[in-house]
Order: sequence, then structure tokens, then C-alpha cells
Amino acid sequence: MCELFGMSSEQPISARSPLSLFGMRGGETADNPDGWGLAYVEGDAFAIHKAPEAAARSAVFTKIAEQIHSRLIIAHVRKANPPTAHTLENTHPFMRTCCGRSWVFAHNGQVPEVVALQGCCHPRHSHPEGETDSEHAFIYLLEEIAGTFPATFQGPPPEMTEGWLETLALRSAAIAVYGQFNFLLTDGEHLIAYGHDRLYSQQRSEGGVASVLIASAPLPDDEPWEAFAPDELRVYRGGQLLGRWSASMNSGTAKMCSRSISQAKWP
Repeated sequence: MCELFGMSSEQPISARSPLSLFGMRGGETADNPDGWGLAYVEGDAFAIHKAPEAAARSAVFTKIAEQIHSRLIIAHVRKANPPTAHTLENTHPFMRTCCGRSWVFAHNGQVPEVVALQGCCHPRHSHPEGETDSEHAFIYLLEEIAGTFPATFQGPPPEMTEGWLETLALRSAAIAVYGQFNFLLTDGEHLIAYGHDRLYSQQRSEGGVASVLIASAPLPDDEPWEAFAPDELRVYRGGQLLGRWSASMNSGTAKMCSRSISQAKWP
């Protein structure tokens, strides 16, 4: 099954060691040989590199992972299950524009319902470039939260903030009902992590710089990792946890579990 890696830091730092360990999961220490992708913030924009090949045997992956200095990273190694073509269009992460900014998304799991002809959660206004259930789900989620933002969105007013994140948590949990749905999402400032059934975090502080790592499974290092609660959505910025939601589809609500993200400083 695909695996995810994410990092949020208060200033640009190297992720050479964790990315090296993560890359080995792309066909060496885990069975994810069908593609790799690295997305990271460089200046004020995203840089995205990906290829439909095994990360563990990719000199390009190794070189980029060694050179990255960034405050925000999303990485992915792919297992094409159910089988789809090994193409760039089907390789994570995916990037789309919504609400006045670019978004990057990577997924772990299977939710075939979103690509079924009579299934749920289909994008209505935009078409995926590839065949994956992951990209379909990404576009659907963006369309669902887009209505919360004005067309000239530059940063959500405090009263709007919890609304769109509650929508995101609920729609994510609705998709997860049909399979497995763990993802990382970013708008270039915030790292949003949704753990349906398989996601872990690790808080770090090195040289006075705070950071957080997110992974599908703990990396083999010496630091402790914390498991997400089922169907938990977390939002980080600058290596700090801003808020978390736990979606309950039985009650149709998304419960806020920590301090309101509307109290945090948005760009």
C-alpha cells in the first residue's frame, strides 16, 4: 500500500535523514515500487518532482532528498492497488488551484467508490488528469471547501476558519467509509493531515527549530511517534499543531478536539 511522509517546520531545514529512510520504503523495505513524488515549498512556490519508478532505486529521488531545505514537504511512494498505469498523471502528489492558492495532495489507501460510475463523491466542476481514486477524491474535497471561501481569498477571516475545516473533516470521513483514506494536504502554509486508520506524528526540536514529521508508519529512528486517533484531522503550521478535529459520521458532526484554529495566525 502507498505510504506518506510530511514535514512542517518554522523555518527551512534539511529532511535528508527521514527522507532517506522513507525512500527505502519505495521498493526496498516496503512494497511500494510503482512511483515516487516529492513536493516542497521553495521560496513562495511549490517545487514538485515525481516519477513512475521505485524511489529506493532512483538516483533522482536520492539527489533531491539530499538537497531539499524547506519548511514544508510532502512525499509519497506508490503501490498501484487497484492497478492503474504507471504514469506521471497517476503519480502522487497532485497539485490543483483553488480559492486563490495552490494545493498539493497525496493519499494512502483505497476508495474505489469515488471512481465508480454510480459511486459517491465525484468531482462536479473539474476533471482529473489521471485515473486514480486519489486524484478524484482530492478534487472532490477542494470543490467541497471552495464554497467557504470568497473568490479573492487571501486568508480566511477567523469566523470562516473552523467552518471549512469541519467540512473537510466530515467529507474526508464520508469518503473513508468506502475503504481506506489517509492523506496529506497543503496550501503552502499549512500541513493538513487526515488519519483514517494509519498515520503517525513526531514532534522535533533541533537547534531551537520546531518541526513535526508525519508518516504512514513510524520511521526507524530513535524518537517516539504518536498515532492519530481514527478519523482525526490535524492542522500544523511552522511545526506547531494549530488544531485537530475528530469526525463522527454517526452524528454527522466534526468535533473540535483542541484549541480553535481561528485563534491562530493565518497568512
